[in-house]
Amino acid sequence: MTQTQFGLWSALAIHDTSSVVGATAKYGATALAVGTTVKLVRALWIVPLSLLTAAILKSKARIQWPWFILLFCLAGSSTTDAGFQSGFRECSPSWQNRSDHDTFLLRTELSRKPFKKVGVRPLLQGLSRWIVGSSTLAIILLNRIHI
Repeated sequence: MTQTQFGLWSALAIHDTSSVVGATAKYGATALAVGTTVKLVRALWIVPLSLLTAAILKSKARIQWPWFILLFCLAGSSTTDAGFQSGFRECSPSWQNRSDHDTFLLRTELSRKPFKKVGVRPLLQGLSRWIVGSSTLAIILLNRIHI
């Protein structure tokens, strides 16, 4: 998988923006650039989608403007001009070179007791996310979605 494909897949399959940044930074600089850009563009679609939905539904409720998007754009433009990106590149190797001791989940023992306690819904949610992630990966690898 190329870095561009991984960045695109991460941006489409991972929900949290900071998780996309972390995953793609570990994979490479190109993956980081693609993943972050695509994820932020998806986040910015909240504004027109909210306005369009409100117009279609003609709801009598007052529209809540997503101020965090505006503040995010302002913060992003101000830090880019201030040279923040070069500082990020300088500090990123220290956390990218983590050892493989993070693999404690491989040693986790699972039993049926926790599954019985929480029910089947979390299992189905995890399964559905796995299906969406796998399907997205297949579509990207088949070049149906590409940059």
